[in-house]
Amino acid sequence: MNDTTKTNPPPAAGLQQLRIDRGHLAPQRRRRARWPWIAGALVLLAGAALLLAPRTPEVRTTAVIASTPSQQYVQLTASGYVVAQRRAAVASKATGRLLELRVREGSRVKKDEVIARLDASDVQASILAAQAGVRQAEAGRRQAEAAQRQAQVEQVNAEADLQRTLGLQADGFVSAQAVDAARKRADAAQAALAAAQAGVAQAQASLAQSQAQLQVQRVNEDFTLIRAPFDGVVLVKNANVGDIITPFSSAAGSQGAVVTMADMATLEVEADVSEGSLARVSIGQPVEIVLDALPDARFRGKVAGIVPTVDRAKATVMTKIQFEKLDPRILPEMSAKVGFLSRAPSDADFRTVLAVNPQAVVQRDGRDVVLRVGADGRLEAVPVTRGRTLGDVLEVGGALKSGDKLVLAPDAKLAAGQAVKVAAK
Repeated sequence: MNDTTKTNPPPAAGLQQLRIDRGHLAPQRRRRARWPWIAGALVLLAGAALLLAPRTPEVRTTAVIASTPSQQYVQLTASGYVVAQRRAAVASKATGRLLELRVREGSRVKKDEVIARLDASDVQASILAAQAGVRQAEAGRRQAEAAQRQAQVEQVNAEADLQRTLGLQADGFVSAQAVDAARKRADAAQAALAAAQAGVAQAQASLAQSQAQLQVQRVNEDFTLIRAPFDGVVLVKNANVGDIITPFSSAAGSQGAVVTMADMATLEVEADVSEGSLARVSIGQPVEIVLDALPDARFRGKVAGIVPTVDRAKATVMTKIQFEKLDPRILPEMSAKVGFLSRAPSDADFRTVLAVNPQAVVQRDGRDVVLRVGADGRLEAVPVTRGRTLGDVLEVGGALKSGDKLVLAPDAKLAAGQAVKVAAK
């Protein structure tokens, strides 16, 4: 009994060992309770920092452009295209296979220069046949001329014999029958001479016909040589060696024109003008031409013609603008903008100047300045001098260059050195 008591502990002592000690959990619970307060404080600090931090202002910008003083004389603007007034799709009246093409796009050709050649073997055979016909006709003419000479000799002899017979009859040496025979011989010789002369005329006509046939075949041969109709430049190559060329290319796989060419000396701008603005356009009126392909160049011109009809669909009238001086860089089908001027500009009016939107120029410390946006996004105050008003822009002088970005209508709070953000357009 005593041994059992020593081996097994009393029940109360066992329950005491099973009790959980919660004393070490209290510090952890207190730390967890502090985290929401710390997070809230951080959010408040971040919000305060955003509110108190300086904001980067957003600005609208405009660009410095290159303009010309002639813009102040513009009364009306129109758009159009450069068109060659002398243009041709060069083809041949003959039908045949293209054997040779001597030009390509951009080739410059002279009038009557051979630019292509067709197969002419059939025409050359016809020429040989026509030449043989001419030689045969020439032989026939020579034979007819020989017969005519023989008839002339016979006619002379018969006439002389008749005269002798008449003289002998007067002397009583021949009978009347001999005189009749001599007269008949003379008449027959005269008729033979007339027939021989007709034969010569017929032979000459046959020769002329043969020569005409030969000329026809030579013309046909010349049709196989395709020549430039005028001085110009090849714009399009319409056919290649080996193609069948026909005057009317309705057959499948055949071509009509070999090349398309234009006379570059006849380049003009065809611009559409609204019929409501036609009263401000007149023949001979000075114009300024700007090509989209050459935006930095200004070309003088004048109104060469007004097409006397209105396009019903567009309610426009076509005007033809002639260049005062052509430039080798001007090409057909270039798009162009035409400014119709109130007066002829001087050479100085065509010199390029810098211009800006008038709202970009502001007063700072009693002088005119513009605020330029630098590459780093900071403002630079650039002093400028005002010039002439050129349409919707203002001529300025100063340390600017074309393409610079300027703040449009800058706020009085903006200053040099300040960082800005360009507003999205």
